[in-house]
Amino acid sequence: MWMPGVQDKEITMGKMQRDKGARGERQLAEKLSKLLGVEAYRSCQYAGKEGAGDVLGVPGIHVESKYTERLNLYAAMDQAEEDCGREIPVVFHRKNLRQWVAIVNLDQLVELARAIVEIVDE
Repeated sequence: MWMPGVQDKEITMGKMQRDKGARGERQLAEKLSKLLGVEAYRSCQYAGKEGAGDVLGVPGIHVESKYTERLNLYAAMDQAEEDCGREIPVVFHRKNLRQWVAIVNLDQLVELARAIVEIVDE
């Protein structure tokens, strides 16, 4: 059943969420570039790079970006793990007015630390 304004609002909300996600990916790429001294950049998944991280240019780390008020942590980790290949899956999360946080499986914490040290020491 069609209702005036309802379909338009649903379409707009989808676009707003996509725009917010893209904005978060750009912000995260900029933050990682400064922090790690790399040239991180937003992946263009819509252009056929399915399975790639949301942010590329961080060697050995699969970056999954989630800029949302509510995060289903385990679903996000499942997605990162499915897409990471041989990289270390890390979910970066941010909600409005808060800092980015990094989420990694505890068993991979030391491996992540080593990868970061290697990146920074280059």
